[in-house]
Amino acid sequence: MKYDNNRAPMAIILADGIGSRLGPLTDKCARSLLSVGGSVILERMIRNCLSCGISQFVLVLGHREDEIKQFVDKFFRGIRVTYVINDRYRETDTGYSLVRASTAVGAAEFIKFDANVVFDTKILRALVDSNLPNVVCVDRNVTLADDDVKVIADDQMRIGEIAKSVDRGVALGKVIGIEKISAATGRLLFSALEGMMESAVSAQDHCEAAYARLVEQGVPMHALDITGMKWIKIDTAEDFAAANALFGSPITTVSREQQRALDEASAHPQRAS
Repeated sequence: MKYDNNRAPMAIILADGIGSRLGPLTDKCARSLLSVGGSVILERMIRNCLSCGISQFVLVLGHREDEIKQFVDKFFRGIRVTYVINDRYRETDTGYSLVRASTAVGAAEFIKFDANVVFDTKILRALVDSNLPNVVCVDRNVTLADDDVKVIADDQMRIGEIAKSVDRGVALGKVIGIEKISAATGRLLFSALEGMMESAVSAQDHCEAAYARLVEQGVPMHALDITGMKWIKIDTAEDFAAANALFGSPITTVSREQQRALDEASAHPQRAS
């Protein structure tokens, strides 16, 4: 992996949302603490990060913040975690959530996660291993809806447009909610978000609206094609049922050495026989 000898990026997990469309599942439970395939959603995310060498976390919390803190503190005592509170979580969206993490992140490279995404470790490994500075995970093989964040990209996968308003007919695919942002771009991103948050209307924007501003300014952002890899974003009860069908077993943390051995065996199955 790229980060065997270099500092791994930080993880920013936006876990402040209510998940109202998941009711009654979320009536008495934070969305990120729902169990999928025998493992809590947030646990899956953190263990995937640990498997990829990421051990420093910023968690943006709001709804049921104490429950999430207690869970992380109980099951992940060894990780470095900073909690950031979004006390306006009921009236804001992911753009405001992300800018709340700016002080905790400082000048570090980071990977941002929407906390309701369940994904296979292979997606994160591909993202971490990419040599490109700013990378957005995109699935090309999904049925696109008008309210999905979509991208247009060129032959080199450089993003030309990123927005919900992108025409489905010309879109490359759907943004899944996991992006890697370089330290240099992070400063520009947080600056753009701070400007946006001065408007009450923009405070309800997704963070992808800030990505769009950077793209318009010529900041390079590339799409990472994760088509065929397992992932699902859980917004509704139907999504939750589909997630349990897709991810049917509990997750375990796989070390980098173990993952290399698994990849080697997969690439050369005859050697494992």
